[in-house]
Order: sequence, then structure tokens, then C-alpha cells
Amino acid sequence: MSCNGCSLNNIEGSTYTDSYDWLNDLPDTSDKSDFVEVKFKSTRREYYKNSDGLDIKRGDRVVVSTSPGHDIGEVTLTGYLAEKQFYRKIKNPSNYKLNNIYRKSSGNDLKLLKEAREREKPTMIRARQIVNELGLEMKIGDVEFRGDNRKAIFYYLADGRVDFRELIKVYAREFQINIEMKQIGARQEAGIVGGIGSCGRELCCSSWLTNFKTISSGVAVKQGLSPAALKMSGACGKLKCCLLYELDVYMEAQKDFPKELLNLELANGIAKPFKTDYLKKEVWYTIEGSIGTSFNLSVSKIKDIIQKNKRGIKPEINAFESKAKEENKMEVKLDERIDRFDKKKNNRNRKRRNFKSKKQTPRIAGKKN
Repeated sequence: MSCNGCSLNNIEGSTYTDSYDWLNDLPDTSDKSDFVEVKFKSTRREYYKNSDGLDIKRGDRVVVSTSPGHDIGEVTLTGYLAEKQFYRKIKNPSNYKLNNIYRKSSGNDLKLLKEAREREKPTMIRARQIVNELGLEMKIGDVEFRGDNRKAIFYYLADGRVDFRELIKVYAREFQINIEMKQIGARQEAGIVGGIGSCGRELCCSSWLTNFKTISSGVAVKQGLSPAALKMSGACGKLKCCLLYELDVYMEAQKDFPKELLNLELANGIAKPFKTDYLKKEVWYTIEGSIGTSFNLSVSKIKDIIQKNKRGIKPEINAFESKAKEENKMEVKLDERIDRFDKKKNNRNRKRRNFKSKKQTPRIAGKKN
């Protein structure tokens, strides 16, 4: 149940989140491979070699070799899984330099990392001011200092190509540190900033998602959703990454549908499709030229009607129409008195009290004259 690497943004912060950690159920494979995946601040992940055979596991903070100096990160994958992830994510493995892991981080290492984190916010504010002074069409999204406090990565966003050679000179003179410029997209920026999604949970890009893919409008269309809907956009202003989570299920369900939803020729008129429910395997139709007449048909029924249309048969729609009316019928009748429930409850309690009082009151016999 740990959030790998989220504590690196704040050394004193908690490392726990409500995301289920399925990796805890997998066995340790460190003896089969010396590959190690290490996560740093935000969404940056690098791969290293555990050449010295250190006893490290997921969640440990380690000191790793960089060029130049060193950095401090958190172990996210080890062994066989880290090696598989390396070959899956790195396009040219032969050109990738695998540095070594020095040791587990000590108290002094974490203290130095904390000092580096405290420099990041004022540096980012000043860096944005310098960009405005130079009139560059770019935005500094975040600044990350390495664990040795000798180098800083400036993450920036830009629509086009930016000549920041002068900018690097000004940064080096202003901050007295080695500078590295790294361009990111809107999705990476959302992962760096973080936040809460419309689902009420932490953003996937800032909690566990590591692979940011481009999502086209066709992904929403294949699921029967409108890509223009406001709720389809995430915190980054682009289509939500979670649209990919159930895409395979919808693609599998679409195999049962006709390749093209044709207009149906019915005795009542031409029926045109306007809504598709892939999971229920239903399509909603409306009669051309009519108002308020809509009905749903199963995929098997649609195929049957298409075959009948090919033979020149136009089936009736009365059975479908009555079914649609029955399903869509929803009448809500409200009493004008909003305290009607309290009133009934009070009357019932009053009757019970009166009954008890009559039952417990003794009878007094009168004297005869």
C-alpha cells in the first residue's frame, strides 16, 4: 500500500496512499537480475546496476552514481521485473548507460537532500522571472535539484522550438549550479504538480502511472462517449488517461456488433441509431421524422432486422415501442406536505400512548344509592 517515490517531494512526508500495491504479492527476484529501477522527484525514473549485491528492496532510499556526482532516489523495482521494465521502456538499450548503486542512504544523505529540496521553490520562481525578462515562449514547470546539491534539472513546456542557450548562461550565473533543461508535456506537468481527480482520488499520473501515452478522441468514441464532453478532460486539459483502462473490454465487445450500424427499414419508418451501449450489447434508435419515439434493440435483433430488410421485409415496431415506453416510464408523485412522514409517525405514537394509558388506568366503581 505504499506510494513509491511520493515521499521524495517532501522528506518528512508520509509514504502511504490508498492505492493497492499488487507488487507486494510477487516474490523477490533480486538473485536473478541485478537491474534496479529508482524513482526520483516527480515522475523521473532511471535504471541502475546493483553490482555490489547490496541487500535492497522496494521502498529503500539509495545513493546512486550520476555524471557527475551522485543522487538519492527510492527503489521501485528490483530483479527480473526491473529488467523487463527496462527493455520495455528504453527504446535503445545499447545506448543507455547503466550506472551503479553506491549504498543505502544515510542520515547525512537525507539531510543534504532536504537542503536541496528547500532550494527548489525559490529557484523556480526566479527562473520564471528570468524567462519573462528574456521574452522566451516557454514555461518553467518545475525545478529538481539532485541529491548532491550540485546540479538542477529545469522542466519546461513549450509549443515550438526554443533557443535557450542564453537562458542557460543566465541560470548558471544566477544559481551557481550545473543546469540541465528537460522538455515535458502537459501530462507530465500534471504529474509533477499533482492533485485530486474527478473520481475523488489522487491523480494517476502523480501516484502510480509511469507511462504517459497520447490519447486520441477515437478512444472515447469507441467507448460510446463524447470526446467533447467537459468531464472527459483531466487536470492537464487533455483526455483522461483512465479512458485507456477499459478500452480492451469495449474493443472485445464491439466484435459482436455489425461493422457499420445501418439505418433500419421498419413498418413505422426509417430507424436511425443515436446511442450504443457496448457492454449491454444494445443500440438505441429513433424513428425519422417522429418526436419522442425511441427504442433499444439487442445486437441479435438488429442483425435479424438487417437480414429481413435485405429480403424486402419491414417488421413492425409496436412490440419494441411498448417495451421502450415501459422501461422509460418513471413517474414520481410527491405529497405537497413535506412533513407527511413525521405526521404519520406522531399520530402512531400518540395512538400507542393513548392505548397504554387506557390499559393502565384502573376503573373506580361508583356507590349505589
